[in-house]
Amino acid sequence: MTYSQTIDFLFSQLPAYHRIGKAAYRSDLENTILLDNYFKNPHFKYPTIHVAGTNGKGSVTHMIASVLQEAGYKTGLYTSPHLKDFRERIKVNGEMISENDVVTFVTKHKSIIESLKPSFFEMTVAMAFNYFAECYIDVAVIEVGLGGRLDSTNIIKPVLSVITNIGHDHLDLLGDTLEKIAVEKSGIIKKNTPVIISETQPEIKNVFIKKAEENDSEVLFADEVFSCGLEQNDNPGSGRGYLMTDLSTNHQFEGKTFLEGDYQSKNLQAVFAAFKLLKNIFTVSEENISEGISNVIINTGLQGRWQILGFSPLTICDTGHNREGLEYVMNQIKMVPRSALHIVIGFVKDKDLGSVLPLFPTDAIYYFTKASVPRALNEIKLKTEAEKYGLAGQSYPDVRTALYWARKQANKSDLIFIGGSTFVVAEVL
Repeated sequence: MTYSQTIDFLFSQLPAYHRIGKAAYRSDLENTILLDNYFKNPHFKYPTIHVAGTNGKGSVTHMIASVLQEAGYKTGLYTSPHLKDFRERIKVNGEMISENDVVTFVTKHKSIIESLKPSFFEMTVAMAFNYFAECYIDVAVIEVGLGGRLDSTNIIKPVLSVITNIGHDHLDLLGDTLEKIAVEKSGIIKKNTPVIISETQPEIKNVFIKKAEENDSEVLFADEVFSCGLEQNDNPGSGRGYLMTDLSTNHQFEGKTFLEGDYQSKNLQAVFAAFKLLKNIFTVSEENISEGISNVIINTGLQGRWQILGFSPLTICDTGHNREGLEYVMNQIKMVPRSALHIVIGFVKDKDLGSVLPLFPTDAIYYFTKASVPRALNEIKLKTEAEKYGLAGQSYPDVRTALYWARKQANKSDLIFIGGSTFVVAEVL
């Protein structure tokens, strides 16, 4: 098979959550464990760091991997979903798995894939763990796909677990309250394994403390040990300075990040807290941390986080897609100087529009659209729902057309924002 044929086979044969949603979700680890046994438990051949959460887990995963790379460790990185290329999910030192390696894996193991009929995600996790072992990596940073307790990545025995912000997302699968969602995310906490919680959320703090106590695991709330201040974003695209303070020693650390979203202050605190706990396992200097954070886009290829796509007009995209993530983004948009505001927006069918549409400004011009995935919400239906919240604009059948008209109608001093769905962002990158 060619690479294209291999990807077509995987999408056609295996249920993929990012394409069809809930129907692809597996509520147990049976297939994952069977696949892991078949490959002789490759994840035991290298230490792992496990990252879960609703918002921020992708940024934190990439930054931790980037820091480890700067410190000279051969680092595996597993993330999801991909934006443009399936191979983005599996990287070693920032280099995507090769097309040939993907083809070889599927061809060589096609019989077990056809026999077990794993989900797309289960198969991808097995591919990643096996590939990392074949590459003789020093460490792997693993991002949870969905939830935590029953996620396919949760077979690993990490040296550190990290849980970022908990928000209202995947309510149909993880629970309809923050507490229920937090219980699912806390499922990555393992016996005698330290865990970082990136920010203290009073209503669910005890969920993590209780789970950590049950597992005799140290728990550290990042915002209780570090405080991060970000400079104003006066010159978009040039990076933002940050000042990190270790609250236990008052030691201050200055650096620069090119992930320019306001929400990155929470993620940066989590990264510093992570390396505070990892100091006895990995040799990482302050310079490694500084360079890893500054070079994360170069080192790991992270995209879609308050990303500048162009100037005159300033054009920004962000993958934030739930209530908490979009609230941060919308607040930051308010602070950006501009004349008119143009928003290209699309969602997936299972999105609770009532929780997110009220966050969007009513003084913007909207370009309602849909991404080219089966889960995408019809753009006409989105326009109708958005009008109930005072959001006015036109509908467009695809993202390319919507962005074309936004650019055509915007003046040089305007701002264009693209978001609502990871899949919408993926199509403009």
